[in-house]
Amino acid sequence: MSDTSTICAISTPPGIGGIAVIRLSGESAVMIADSLFDGGSTRQPLSELPGGIFRVGLLRDGDQAIDEVVVSLFRAPHSYTGEDVVEVSCHGSLYIQQKIVSMMIEKGARMAAPGEFTQRAFLNGKMDLSQAEAVADLIASSNAAAHKIAMHQMRGGFSGEIRKLREQLLQFTALIELELDFSEEDVEFADRDALGKLIGEIESLVRHLLESFRLGNAIKNGIPVAIAGETNVGKSTLLNALLNEEKAIVSDIHGTTRDVIEDVVNIHGTAFRFFDTAGIRNTSDEIEIMGIARSFSKMHQAEIILLVVDLSVVSPTLPGLIADIRRKIRNQHLIIVGNKVDKPVAETVDALNSLALNPGEDLVFISAKTKTNIDLLIEKMQETLSLNKVAPNDIIVSNLRHYEALTHAHAAILRVQKGLSDRISGDFLSQDIRECLWYLGSIVGEVTEDDVLGYIFKNFCIGK
Repeated sequence: MSDTSTICAISTPPGIGGIAVIRLSGESAVMIADSLFDGGSTRQPLSELPGGIFRVGLLRDGDQAIDEVVVSLFRAPHSYTGEDVVEVSCHGSLYIQQKIVSMMIEKGARMAAPGEFTQRAFLNGKMDLSQAEAVADLIASSNAAAHKIAMHQMRGGFSGEIRKLREQLLQFTALIELELDFSEEDVEFADRDALGKLIGEIESLVRHLLESFRLGNAIKNGIPVAIAGETNVGKSTLLNALLNEEKAIVSDIHGTTRDVIEDVVNIHGTAFRFFDTAGIRNTSDEIEIMGIARSFSKMHQAEIILLVVDLSVVSPTLPGLIADIRRKIRNQHLIIVGNKVDKPVAETVDALNSLALNPGEDLVFISAKTKTNIDLLIEKMQETLSLNKVAPNDIIVSNLRHYEALTHAHAAILRVQKGLSDRISGDFLSQDIRECLWYLGSIVGEVTEDDVLGYIFKNFCIGK
């Protein structure tokens, strides 16, 4: 994996802006920058300067001045990649950016592959693999909650927990494998009671991390919210009110929405992924039947279900619908939304007020048309799944690769627990403990195959 070539790339987003940053990293980074940079006759060459220095000057292609730039110099190992790094801040002209990159390549650099700067940081020990992945999550974060998770992971909170687990397990593994060298003497160096206690603590922690993935994944990708209910109760009007745009067609005609309409919106720092589903009713229309089937499918995928009820009419099928939804949902939070509060029918309002709410259910009265109590509904949704419930030092798993590795590690831990209970021999215990160690190590990159690294870093943007 060692590569001493010098790489370069534009590190700011494509397009025209006030400033663009072009990054060089590798053993020839300073020499290449020195050959292009003119800091004035009274200034020392970059090659003679220590790290942490900034210089203003001209970048030249021969005798032609290309741009006035700021050059930032970072010396190994005190840089992002752990190598010599030079960052050139130039004006945001596309021509200038491309010209500077081509000049660097002419002087011996090559274009960086996606994520290659961060990959070098990992390979040079500047960060572990989970921290490197957090860099990509931080760049992609589109809401405050996702940003909070990525920052905590990038600063080593998650990998610190994983390392503590591995160190504790490694001590017992060494003792158990030492027993194998003295198998004829039938001795035990590893205290089985202490190991059982440790395995119980590890199993509990890994299970907690696995359970946190539901929250982490929802926050990272947008909390899925299904807007459900009978036809013509105001589901599409509610979606438009939540999105602050006319996304869905609103009509008095029953069955207007025949397919799922989806959109994501950032509300007060939390991303919600809304699904406006087809109205639920008995119908012979084949297309509408398919839409209703998709409605129930989206409800199964959602973390929050907004069951919209029309307060302006009396619906004899409403009690059966609520009972049916309750039977079909699994751990989702159900918010019963009484809509059209501006023109209520007392019988329907009383029926909802007298409804016995189960744990994980809420009742809110709104008007989607006039946006009455929309803020209250949003508040209820945020209370359902929010990082505000999470303590500052709690670890939230949001990465699918980490979740899969933890799942395998948890299965191995459960086998160790059973093995201790059944008093199986140390060689079988050691095998399961080593499997657990392998999966925990794969999270932070202490045991990682090259193809896994290639998969992870190819999804980064070029220049990072």
